[in-house]
Amino acid sequence: MKKIIVLFCLISLYSCNNSDKNGSVGTDSISNNESADGKSNSAMPEMTFENEVFDFGKITQGEKVSHSFTFKNTGNKNLIISNAEGSCGCTIPQWPKEPILPNATGKIDVVFNSEGKSGMMEKTVTIVTNCQPATKIIRIKTEIIVAETSE
Repeated sequence: MKKIIVLFCLISLYSCNNSDKNGSVGTDSISNNESADGKSNSAMPEMTFENEVFDFGKITQGEKVSHSFTFKNTGNKNLIISNAEGSCGCTIPQWPKEPILPNATGKIDVVFNSEGKSGMMEKTVTIVTNCQPATKIIRIKTEIIVAETSE
């Protein structure tokens, strides 16, 4: 049993000492996109919105409303949106699935369903991209008015 433990320790020690030879990640493989002062060291995509918040104003309960958020890739590489997710099931985003070229524009369409909701609402859409930082949040706001019913 002692021989097995010693053998295991020797194998573990040998593999730790030879990790550089076995394809481990070295400093040449590491890329830091920002320097210590926060300035970019490399070309990256950048998602710039005309407006990050849209207010629908007052709407009637049960109404579905939509808005298109327009953005531009102000960076130097193709912008890729891998996902966009609403903060709840009532907020549904649709986004471009193809890369957005540098200096090109795109849009994210957001549909909000006010069914069963009332009062002031603020919902978010979290967008996951290949930008730095990787997530961006856009917001919609509205005041939902409940129609009076006659008895």
